[in-house]
Amino acid sequence: MERRVRHRFRFDQVCSQMTFRTLDDAPVQGKRVLLRLDLNVPIENGRVSDATRIDRALPTLRDLAAKGARIVVLSHFGRPKNGPDVENSLEPVAAVLAAHLHAPVAFAHDCIGEVAHKAIAALKDGEVLLLENTRFHKGEEKNDPAFVAELAELGDIYVNDAFSAAHRAHASTEGLAHKLPAYAGRGMQAELEALSAALEKPQRPVAAVVGGAKVSSKLDLLGNLSKKVDFLIIGGGMANTFLAAEGKAVGKSLCEKDLLDTARAIVEAARAAKCEIVLPVDVVVAKEFKAHAPSHVVSVDHVGADEMILDLGPKSVARIEELLGVVKTLVWNGPFGAFELQPFDAGTNAVAKVAAGLTDAGKLITVAGGGDTVSALNQAGVGEHFTYISTAGGAFLEWLEGKPLPGVEALK
Repeated sequence: MERRVRHRFRFDQVCSQMTFRTLDDAPVQGKRVLLRLDLNVPIENGRVSDATRIDRALPTLRDLAAKGARIVVLSHFGRPKNGPDVENSLEPVAAVLAAHLHAPVAFAHDCIGEVAHKAIAALKDGEVLLLENTRFHKGEEKNDPAFVAELAELGDIYVNDAFSAAHRAHASTEGLAHKLPAYAGRGMQAELEALSAALEKPQRPVAAVVGGAKVSSKLDLLGNLSKKVDFLIIGGGMANTFLAAEGKAVGKSLCEKDLLDTARAIVEAARAAKCEIVLPVDVVVAKEFKAHAPSHVVSVDHVGADEMILDLGPKSVARIEELLGVVKTLVWNGPFGAFELQPFDAGTNAVAKVAAGLTDAGKLITVAGGGDTVSALNQAGVGEHFTYISTAGGAFLEWLEGKPLPGVEALK
């Protein structure tokens, strides 16, 4: 708990320099608050299989309820093509939301019109209503002004707590912020504080881990980070492309040979920005891509023609661990190796545990995100020990790439 308080203090210092309003500024007593959440949760066999996004919405819901707001929840769900359908209805989510909130959650079968107006009129201070999937109306994704106006009629105040949908300029994520007094919810606030503490006004030196399969999927990310961090640690399959760009043989490893010039250009740009790129010096290789395949450690100069690189070697791990002892802030996106296959999760696990230990000791701020990253850190048993882990997916990546997020920009 002490670690979380310490980092919250640091985040608050960053937040004080931000230009968006939070719930601390919102006069919500007796007001109809349109609260945009991301309740696009996975459902398997009629049951929510992962309630992470629901749980992250609870602080904002409880805060608003305690202050006497009449809470009207907006969210999208799935990708409905032709209007309302049972498969993409939010109705099953209402019961799960109520169970996690330990309070009743009413449900309305539309998000605009008479159905929505009647349901909202029945709300009392502190009560919660979930409206039907905003994507049942084409105006949502088109950010249609007429649809925005219909939504705006339902509320007095707008609160966005859906950072994971903030990269989309949709009616309920961006349009409403221009129609009603707009505020960031607690989850949005925490996300922005964490990311700003990591990249906008970080404690230096700053390191970034970028892993994953392909350089091509993270060109913008690498370009932006090389201008903002002191050390760019490249792992996973994309490290093979950088090694090949140095003239090293990578055998049967995943490698984008058409991007060797691009990799060299990234290295040159990083050097010009005084950012040191850190690549593996030794690796774990195998001849088959499967769990427990026979493997051994080799220098990056001695990868066999019939071998593939599947993880960091011990010297590479030690080098990164030594680096983490020097830096003050770490941003992490992507695993170092084939973490889903043992024993090729060892490198990711080892570095993650060191980062977590330094975080617990108050020596390092750690911010991580991205689907594979979250899975890898949880698999390593350190997810709860990082300063902040984002579950925002695309929005998290676009932020790291330096792209403005419509849902965030509209709050400024």
